[in-house]
Amino acid sequence: MPEPRLRRLLDVLIALLTLSLLLPLLVALALAVRLSSRGPVLYRQVRIGAGGVPITVLKFRSMTADAESRRAALEVHNERSGPLFKMRHDPRVTPVGRWMRRFSLDELPQLLNVLSGSMSLVGPRPALPAEAACFDLHAARRHAVRPGLTGLAQVSGRSDLPWDSSLQLDLQYVERRSLHLDAHILLRTLPAVLLARGAY
Repeated sequence: MPEPRLRRLLDVLIALLTLSLLLPLLVALALAVRLSSRGPVLYRQVRIGAGGVPITVLKFRSMTADAESRRAALEVHNERSGPLFKMRHDPRVTPVGRWMRRFSLDELPQLLNVLSGSMSLVGPRPALPAEAACFDLHAARRHAVRPGLTGLAQVSGRSDLPWDSSLQLDLQYVERRSLHLDAHILLRTLPAVLLARGAY
């Protein structure tokens, strides 16, 4: 079987198995989000997928319902280089959201993105449109593959990495992409999540 078809088959099988095993946790998280703060359970955000095509990415909502309107006032506190906004103690993040983010549980609904084919288990994280607008032709090569639920940058420091370092790791992944590398990244993901490295 050609590698792209085998990768897609593995994506679907692993995503289905993970969703089945984590169903009680997913229900509990949905209830916690619903009961702890006003707003929808799921947060839908437009990101850039393979080929530069916009996709809708799903997450458990981890911020207050008015988070977007408060963003401009917090821009001065941005702790991340580049076009992304990151703030270690972001006041818009709910208590439940902070706990979910610590262990990346807010990203679990993206398993549905994997099933739909808009994402893969492993790949560069889907870029925000504002981030993608900063890519030159070389950087835009990260769009040559499906974005992933986890990736080389996520197991190498996540939010602690400078934006340009994260981008270089994404490009390294695109150049070296293989099922063996995917397996290596997946095996490194669980300890990275449990230790909450670079998570905020």
